Amino acid sequence: MNLNLSFEEKYNIISSKDTTYEGVFITAVKTTGIFCRPSCRARRPNAENVSFYDTIQEAMQNGYRPCKICKPMEQEASTPNYIKEIIKEIQSNPYTKISDEDLKNRSIEPHTIRRWFKEHYHLTFHTFQRMLRINDAFTKIKNGKSITHAAFDSGYESLSGFNESYHAIFGNSAGKTKNKAVVNIVRFSTPIGAMFACATESGICLLEFTDRKTLEAQFKDIRKQLNAVILPGKNSHLTQVQNELEEYFEGERKVFSVALDLQGTDFRKQVWEELTNIPYGNTRTYKEQSIALNNLKAIRAVGSANGANKVAIIIPCHRVVGSNGTLTGYAGGVHRKKWLLDFERTNSNQSVQKELEF
Repeated sequence: MNLNLSFEEKYNIISSKDTTYEGVFITAVKTTGIFCRPSCRARRPNAENVSFYDTIQEAMQNGYRPCKICKPMEQEASTPNYIKEIIKEIQSNPYTKISDEDLKNRSIEPHTIRRWFKEHYHLTFHTFQRMLRINDAFTKIKNGKSITHAAFDSGYESLSGFNESYHAIFGNSAGKTKNKAVVNIVRFSTPIGAMFACATESGICLLEFTDRKTLEAQFKDIRKQLNAVILPGKNSHLTQVQNELEEYFEGERKVFSVALDLQGTDFRKQVWEELTNIPYGNTRTYKEQSIALNNLKAIRAVGSANGANKVAIIIPCHRVVGSNGTLTGYAGGVHRKKWLLDFERTNSNQSVQKELEF
């Protein structure tokens, strides 16, 4: 199962620096001896000097070294360690206020961290800090504390400043949002791209790649369906899902146990449940999925439910293929679908080989 891209198609992709094809192929340049991602910002090489490989390993086996510009050996959209440490610090203590002066004292340029948060979280670093404090205050108010106490306990120096920040995030005053729920969100890196995970007190309600085009609509659905706001914050389900995904990408986990909190019709929930019955390393067609649901006439509805799935990988819609075994649409990108299927198949074969040797 592959995209069967021609040399010309791949060359056009590197010309347009299309990030959609990350993980699908590697570009190697004969004159420089380096290999790059398809989206590398370096000047496009002449076609006669280019070779394409399916994997980094193949490029290295043929004597090429990684590009210093696009850094193909690093995880896609990985979070720098200094930002990881800062996020960990302010999550552990939402009252912490890290100013531009504090950043400079840590030898971190404020504009660098602002640009990173704007690019990856779509908000400023200081807004991120403010949202964590508001989340803490919101929880206190829901648990019965007065608005005044919640505001000052959460590090605000004035009630007016708290009310202004609160209204900017919730769209209403603190007194009118007590009935809203909180959905916590975290961003983290994987070998095939950065992901967002969202969780309620009951479980994971969203797990998606950060570049999914319909992500904003999905966030809107969650806010509406759960009468909730989405804020950064601590959540045991978010910690668990990151640990389990790390084990998955290391080839050590084939079944997930983290709790899910899915929102949808009974039919869609039934479809999603059936998706989890597709064994690791295997695929199923839409028709086969409909047969498993005892509803052969529901092929289109099944496809629609697959497309509405908000929890990637754990609810493995990537394991559903076309009737002739070809890869079909996948919200996270067909290149990721190919990667996931190849990865699972390889790990399944290795597991079988180990059992035979044993």
